[in-house]
Amino acid sequence: MKRFLLLICIAFAVVPAGAQRIFSLDDCIQTGLERNYSIRIIRNEQQVSDNNATPGNAGYLPTVDLSGGFSGSVNNNNNKLSDGTTEKINGVNNETADVGLNVNWTVFDGLGIQATYDRLKELKNLGELNTRMTIEDFVADLSSEYYNLIRQKIRLRNLRSTLDLSRERLRIVEERYYIGSMSRLDLQQAQVDFNADSSNVLNQLEQVHTSRIRLNQLMALDDVEEQVQIKDSLITPNPLLDEVELWKSTLASNSSLLIAKKNQVISELDYKKIRSRNYPYVKLNAGYGYTANWYEVGATDLQRRLGLNYGVTVGINVFDGFNRKREQRNARIQIENQELRTREMELALRANMSNFWMAYRNNLDLWSLEKENLVAAQENYRIAIDRYKLGDLSGIELREAQNSLLEAEERQSIAEYSTKICEISLLQLSGQIMNMFHD
Repeated sequence: MKRFLLLICIAFAVVPAGAQRIFSLDDCIQTGLERNYSIRIIRNEQQVSDNNATPGNAGYLPTVDLSGGFSGSVNNNNNKLSDGTTEKINGVNNETADVGLNVNWTVFDGLGIQATYDRLKELKNLGELNTRMTIEDFVADLSSEYYNLIRQKIRLRNLRSTLDLSRERLRIVEERYYIGSMSRLDLQQAQVDFNADSSNVLNQLEQVHTSRIRLNQLMALDDVEEQVQIKDSLITPNPLLDEVELWKSTLASNSSLLIAKKNQVISELDYKKIRSRNYPYVKLNAGYGYTANWYEVGATDLQRRLGLNYGVTVGINVFDGFNRKREQRNARIQIENQELRTREMELALRANMSNFWMAYRNNLDLWSLEKENLVAAQENYRIAIDRYKLGDLSGIELREAQNSLLEAEERQSIAEYSTKICEISLLQLSGQIMNMFHD
């Protein structure tokens, strides 16, 4: 018995304050946004999309190449002259050196360049939306875990309170047993209940530890086992949400719906890009260079050329095996599919909104009911313990009142937590999750 009590005391030991940091929900979110690896990865991917959205990548700007080279040849010449004689010269060395600047520019390609540039800008916006959606998912996960840790701590407090009640009951039984007013069976039953409550406390300590580790992991702390402390100790749901306003905000701000609409725009630009191949293209080219040739035979020893060359190319693809028509048909199908996906997304969001709203309102009602039940259970236990001390109530009946109190506390805690989770889900669905923490 003494060894067991010692174990409980060790489990209840408080970590030194100097080893703890206190985090509010805002602190947790800010730390996670700065350190979480998934957030940092998606931001890097967004930076790639930003870097790609340039006129040069779309083909608006000309390309300029500076090149130079040197080449030579060694030949054995065997020439038959007009007078019938033969001239043989071995090891004739000819050399050429050149350097030049070349410019190529596609001036018009049936508006394909414009479509490509618009597509790159839409991909940039899509990258921003993907980053936003990842951040919103992260904030929802972290805030859910934050409130889960509060709930687990509330449950731990309730179990510790229950253990205190069992300890008091055990003390009363022991005193009465030693004076002979209670049986050994009563003592053993009180001891069994006390041990069961002690076991529940130890198991709940593990749940609190697991939730704290998960929160540290989401914040990407260097020491995942750091004994951080959270500022809040209670869960307070917001009962003032409005379904109509939430749905309006969902249609205007939901990240998944905005991404679906953005993909629809990109599909339309893909179709525009393919259609540009039905039109002619115009390309300009120009060059400026220097060339030198050295000859070992002939009347010229060295030939030098320095000059400008330029040109324009106009063309159109006349026939490509009907591939353009095939690609245009497929592109129109993709546009239709994106429209259908957008409508499907709106329907799914409407269904999710309805389900979350029903759960939210139901849990609010449960929360209100369980608060009343808790008051009744507390009063019931106070009456039961008074009667028990007077000997008018058995240990089994007292245990039932004690369990009823614990169950009422647990149901209220679950109703609070479930309401808060529904609230978080509704705000995430409506694109307002980031506004929740800065009011």
